Amino acid sequence: MSHTLGIRQAQKQKTRQALLDAALRLLEEQSLSSLGLREVTRAVGVAPTAFYRHFRSTADLGVALVEEALGSLHPMIRTTVSANGDPDERIARAVELISGHVARHPAHVRFIARERHGGVQPVRQAIQDQLARFGEEVKHELAKDPVSTGWSDDDLLMLANLYVDQMLMTASLFLDALEGTEEERERVVQIATRRMRLISIGRHHWLD
Repeated sequence: MSHTLGIRQAQKQKTRQALLDAALRLLEEQSLSSLGLREVTRAVGVAPTAFYRHFRSTADLGVALVEEALGSLHPMIRTTVSANGDPDERIARAVELISGHVARHPAHVRFIARERHGGVQPVRQAIQDQLARFGEEVKHELAKDPVSTGWSDDDLLMLANLYVDQMLMTASLFLDALEGTEEERERVVQIATRRMRLISIGRHHWLD
């Protein structure tokens, strides 16, 4: 019996992932607010009623996509601001990590960029919640750095959110340059590096 249940559970998970993957492909060309569940189930080859075994609505599916797109990024985000290495090394590491992630997961990055200010409120909220978590985690890492001595929690969180916002903007720039020339991608590296340096310089002089 347990073996049969295990097979069923695996099949259920496989179908759920297929629905997520199909939705992500369809969202390359449209926003979530215009996506119909029949489009998604047709792409997977299952009946529309099967959709409701996994998601309550397309908004619920969108929230799951947010978790898939951002939930695994928390270790990477913390790494980009860790106190290891000098500031220039940290910035170079951050830009490289963001570039690599965009190259591997362009559809997820495009989905977040579009839906962060999109028309589906639960998805907007899910993205905001994830970004708030990023901000708190980055604040925790920044607090470990001796440069942060004397900073208040509010100021550390403000700085953390600056870093998170810059990472998102950098990801969008890399996404736009994904099909471009090597020179265009290098230009993004230069822009992102200069902006991160500006934040870093301001950080060192904030308490002056």
